[in-house]
Amino acid sequence: MSLERGSIHPLIETVINLTAGAAGGVACVACGQPFDTVKVKMQTFPTMYRGFMDCSMKTYRQDGLYGLYQGTTPALLANVAENAVLFACYGFCQQLTRRLFGMESVSELSDLQNATAGSFASVFSSLVLCPTELVKCRMQAMHEMKVSGKTSLARRVSTWSIVKDILKTDGPQGLFQGLTSTWLREVPGYFFFFGGYEISRTFFTKPGHTKEDLGAAPLVVCGGIGGAFFWLAVYPIDSVKSRIQVLSMAGKQAGFLVSFINIIRTEGISALYCGLTPTVVRAFPSNGALFLAYELTRRSLTSQAAIN
Repeated sequence: MSLERGSIHPLIETVINLTAGAAGGVACVACGQPFDTVKVKMQTFPTMYRGFMDCSMKTYRQDGLYGLYQGTTPALLANVAENAVLFACYGFCQQLTRRLFGMESVSELSDLQNATAGSFASVFSSLVLCPTELVKCRMQAMHEMKVSGKTSLARRVSTWSIVKDILKTDGPQGLFQGLTSTWLREVPGYFFFFGGYEISRTFFTKPGHTKEDLGAAPLVVCGGIGGAFFWLAVYPIDSVKSRIQVLSMAGKQAGFLVSFINIIRTEGISALYCGLTPTVVRAFPSNGALFLAYELTRRSLTSQAAIN
């Protein structure tokens, strides 16, 4: 049975989207963390590795599976917090968009309107994502920072030790290093993310059915396409953000525009795309799992709310 979104109380719907988004965040990390670790290493220290396989094998030889899953705790915090807020705000922004265009229900929104709602939602999710992603990126690149002499911290560090170091060096505002870069990535990125997802769902929806009727396999494919669209659209911005967040451990780092220009001048445009392969490869299983967990959780909770 297909349940109309927006047919239950708005507060309950927000809680459902929050919970479903958190479930999606857990699924995303479980499927994609090793790929994300390799991506961050290649972005921040592109000259150390010849490519995706070289970075993966060297990381595994140095630290085993632990090395590939370095930063999992803050990654879980980052993804759960980001996706919980993102999907809760996405539902709210969909309702807001519906009202602005005088529509009766969210299901009437076009794929472009859904993409716009997702883009607006990312403004809020970035506020909880930036601090946790900052810690995650620093933990993932700790070996490279140690080898290059840019940090005196131990190679194996805890989430809390990274947080304490940031607070000691830069104060509470230090947790938001890279926020501008995060916004520059998230706002356009989530337009393509939700746009790709919604367009794909429209494509897979059979005549006489709705998007709510799609099964697990199409949802995984649609989520993967949305994730690939996201990274292909904003990857250079993400590369600059990773540099700012990781290398600021060694001292004050320049802002986004200055960092962007410096990378192009000294290393060329190709440096902005280091790590793109593992990122796009990761996009399909991780974002497929994210949207599958989100949709199944949301549908289950919505069914229970409708019954009660």
